[in-house]
Amino acid sequence: MRFPVQAAAAFALSAFLLPVTAPLVRAADAFNARLETALNGVDAGAIDALVDPATLPGLSARLARFRKEFPDASWTVRSVSSDGSGRQILEVTVRGERRSDGLTYRLVGSQRLAVRLEADRLLAEELLAEQTLLRSGETSLPITLAIPDAVLTGSRYDVDVIVEEPLGQAIVAGGLLSLTPAQVEQQISPNLSLEPLGGGGLFKMVQAPQRPGVQNWAAMLVHPDGVVTITKRVRVVSDRRELAR
Repeated sequence: MRFPVQAAAAFALSAFLLPVTAPLVRAADAFNARLETALNGVDAGAIDALVDPATLPGLSARLARFRKEFPDASWTVRSVSSDGSGRQILEVTVRGERRSDGLTYRLVGSQRLAVRLEADRLLAEELLAEQTLLRSGETSLPITLAIPDAVLTGSRYDVDVIVEEPLGQAIVAGGLLSLTPAQVEQQISPNLSLEPLGGGGLFKMVQAPQRPGVQNWAAMLVHPDGVVTITKRVRVVSDRRELAR
């Protein structure tokens, strides 16, 4: 079955190193409001006024493609904390819905970013966490994602998609796939093999690479009421202190 990666809304938006002073925090809040307005606007090019195209090339084009899939998507941007080194941490959330082939698809995507601003523009970005959840059908299968945001190099860790309520006699199929950087960047939909699952959901133990970097996972659950697809970004770090970021 082909996995709709293009619905994942995986747009790395920002990261801005800010000294923690009240005026600059207020400036960051003002920037967040402008960024949220640009994301929710009809002009995909408006983002170029806030994000240096050299920093995130192709962002406007990716945003335009996403708006074709989810034209009524709603974005929120908020500052959640400082990381203690002067960086502000942003949380970006997108929600959208569309109809295709008689089915309703509902999307929720989120990112956590460390951010740096200069002259009211985004100059650099570090993506700390990202996941998306896309559901089809009229009934939402209640699930919980138990997947870490960061793991140590070489470690083994769990990728679990837990069904919160018993399904009775229903059979659920599912599968898990590691996405390549090219598939994520180009929003390519790979083929994902499905197999019947035991009670409780999808439970897999996976291996982190020996070098720092990123692993991107795609998972799918197929149940009588519809389909749930998930993407999750996992940072692979060599320093245990980075696990808490």
